[in-house]
Amino acid sequence: MNAMPFPKQIAEYHGKVRDVYYIENELLVMIASDRISAFDVILPRPIPFKGQVLNQIAAFMLQKTTDICPNWLLTTPAPNSAIGKKCTPFKIEMVVRGNLVGHAWRTYSAGGRILCGVNLPEGMVENDYFPTPIITPSTKASEGHDEDISKEDIIKQGLASAEDWAILEKYALALFARGKEIAAKQGLILVDTKYEFGKIGDTIYLMDEIHTPDSSRYFYAEGFEERQIKKEKQKQLSKEFVREWLIENNFMGKEGQTVPHMSDEWIDTISKRYIELYEKVIGAPFKPEPKSTEETYHLICEALNKL
Repeated sequence: MNAMPFPKQIAEYHGKVRDVYYIENELLVMIASDRISAFDVILPRPIPFKGQVLNQIAAFMLQKTTDICPNWLLTTPAPNSAIGKKCTPFKIEMVVRGNLVGHAWRTYSAGGRILCGVNLPEGMVENDYFPTPIITPSTKASEGHDEDISKEDIIKQGLASAEDWAILEKYALALFARGKEIAAKQGLILVDTKYEFGKIGDTIYLMDEIHTPDSSRYFYAEGFEERQIKKEKQKQLSKEFVREWLIENNFMGKEGQTVPHMSDEWIDTISKRYIELYEKVIGAPFKPEPKSTEETYHLICEALNKL
């Protein structure tokens, strides 16, 4: 993002969507870009205001869950930027699923009844609720695709101790329950999501974003049961519609496949869907706050000098 380093910056990392800057060994600056990824591939065109939407939903949700577990966030100096504590991350994502959708449904419809070591009940149809939410972790790949993994293998491979896993599981399920409560007040169902955690000393912290359209799936609650009975497609707010469009155009991130052309109209549609989700989840109008790279840089520098 910045041609010049931030004060006391020692390293930087550019992910699929976020740019992360390490300030000494204690702080992180995280920029939520307008890049969009699907099937672990960065798509060729940015989505206007996507970074602001992600950053502001995440900040809202982190503030709403501080009673459940500590989190990394300290301040949000610019619309698409956050500064927080640097944690040593667990190299796993805690994926929590309340309904049979997405990857879980693709596994189930292909005949699979075990996902990440979790037994899936017989007789379910797409979008059905699980009897209780399930955790289906994945490894956090620095490059390429994340991989499914079971709790047993996480502990066996030393990705988390049994004691830490117990805390991660407790936090993830409690955060999901809170996310569902917040969504329900806005007429939405939080369907599934993922959480990332890290440690500072012996304390486990919630990291990164939570309950955003990039990390979560939402259904509209109104008419959900009727659509299930009629086996109709559920109305949803998430990034899944982008994945579905890619699949329809023969792209799933596999070798030799080409990302289909993204027209101006399609880019505008995606941007409006992200803004719609912001307004539904937050319950307030979205206020676009376009900032130049230079403006963002100076706002972050000012915030860092105060910390």
